[in-house]
Amino acid sequence: MTDRLAAQFAFLNEADKLKSVLRATTLCDGSRRENSAEHSWHLALYALVLADQAAPGVDINRVIRMLLLHDLVEIDVGDVPIHSAGGTAHGSSDVQAAEAKAAKRIFELLPMDLGHDLHALWQEFEAGETPDAVFAKSLDRVQPVMANLQSGGGTWIEYAVTPQQLEARVGAKVTRGAPALWTWVRAQALDWFAKV
Repeated sequence: MTDRLAAQFAFLNEADKLKSVLRATTLCDGSRRENSAEHSWHLALYALVLADQAAPGVDINRVIRMLLLHDLVEIDVGDVPIHSAGGTAHGSSDVQAAEAKAAKRIFELLPMDLGHDLHALWQEFEAGETPDAVFAKSLDRVQPVMANLQSGGGTWIEYAVTPQQLEARVGAKVTRGAPALWTWVRAQALDWFAKV
């Protein structure tokens, strides 16, 4: 029991580092950049509150677990913004390899049974093929959109994002898992773009 608890707390202490990883997206009030731990918590809340937007059969408890875990790899890799123009591209094979390596290191801190289960859940999210992962990824794309809308444009201004880029990089992913949600969010975003 002592060894198991030591491993569990080693993981939890490592996960605390996510609080120091700053993301490109700001808080809704625009006062500062959010950290990845705040993002993960907010996404878990999104899943809880927007569960009615999920397809039939989606297990919201699994979605919440995925969203709490999905960005732990940023402890090693950092945030790679979806709209960034230069540097390492979001979703590139280099980023995916670095994230897979980080996931292996982080989940191996846990006792083998728990580490294996949580690592498998992270891999399911990354693959984005199961109904639970598809919905989780949809929410992961919606939350920054809402933060940008609430903060007066946030990183959209910083990265000179166009409505076409938003549709291509965000819309398709959200539509796949929460089509009615994207219809509403897209209308809000297009209204914002029309005013700038």
